[in-house]
Amino acid sequence: MNEKNKTLIILSPGFPENEKDTTCLPAQQSFVRSLNKHFPRLKIIVLAFEYPFKKSTYHWNANEVISFSGRNKGHFFRLRLWQMVWRKLKMIDKEENIIGLLSLWCTETALIGKWFAKKNKLRHYCWILGQDARKGNKMIKYIRPDSHQLIALSDSLSIEFFLNYKIHPEHIIPNGIDTSLFFQNITEKDIDVCASGSLIFLKRYDIFIEVIKEMTRNFPTLKVILCGGGEEEDNLNTLIKKSNLENNITLTGEISHAEVMKIMQRSKLFLHTSSYEGFSSACLEALCAGGHVISFCEPMKRKINHWHIVETKKEMIGKAVQLLNNNETEFTSVAPFLIDDTAKAMMNLFL
Repeated sequence: MNEKNKTLIILSPGFPENEKDTTCLPAQQSFVRSLNKHFPRLKIIVLAFEYPFKKSTYHWNANEVISFSGRNKGHFFRLRLWQMVWRKLKMIDKEENIIGLLSLWCTETALIGKWFAKKNKLRHYCWILGQDARKGNKMIKYIRPDSHQLIALSDSLSIEFFLNYKIHPEHIIPNGIDTSLFFQNITEKDIDVCASGSLIFLKRYDIFIEVIKEMTRNFPTLKVILCGGGEEEDNLNTLIKKSNLENNITLTGEISHAEVMKIMQRSKLFLHTSSYEGFSSACLEALCAGGHVISFCEPMKRKINHWHIVETKKEMIGKAVQLLNNNETEFTSVAPFLIDDTAKAMMNLFL
């Protein structure tokens, strides 16, 4: 493929403010880095609607990022934001050879992306990534997405989107893992259980703590680490104390993505207690780190080695205890999807 002098526009709610901002959309960071790796002459311009919280044009790993600092404000501010993004797209279109627009999430990014592309006869694809597939997405009626323009992150998201909006995404491109992010010198599995994510209500970490409480009946000295920060942190700390689990569970607060990777590589099990998920990058990272994943969500129709799907809290407890009790449980790396394949599959739609 000859990508010389071609530009891809990515529209996203947010993007890291610099290379040190590793906790902001790490999966999307890996995706852009892989695009850079495999299509080195392709110019990428990211339009970040909400975050960073300052208007600026800057470079992230040599990619141009334009931040509009929308800050999730509503009403008048939303219209003003959309006008600013539209004007910027018009300027870029005059200066660059745009091969297409990729909207991350089927929300306002896709609203602007779809209609700007239609008006200017450009290709547009929308990557459905999670909550945007659920019922109640008011943007869908304004976007009016076409099936062939929709990319689902997983089989489950494709089904969810169709059930709610009667539009079947034509493409499925899963998350992939960047294996270069893992450390070669970490081999000891000295952490029994870990979890990682934003400490918000939707992640249901109260259930995580309840599962750990039951597991300590079998393993009194169970070592558990929960990575992440968020609005539920104080509540979770209180629940840990009430459950007398201070000697078992450690909350790290927000730490760098690299630190999370290290903890995953030291962990035997990764518990994912969310009741809904597009395709958890953290689960894929835990598999690649050599752990077993136990979750309530099944993202793909195909079976994934070392990923165990359960339906109830009781089943999660039972599977976790079984895996830790079994001396023959293998803690080997599993990487069903690679980020390089993700990037290539995406660019096949544009080039």
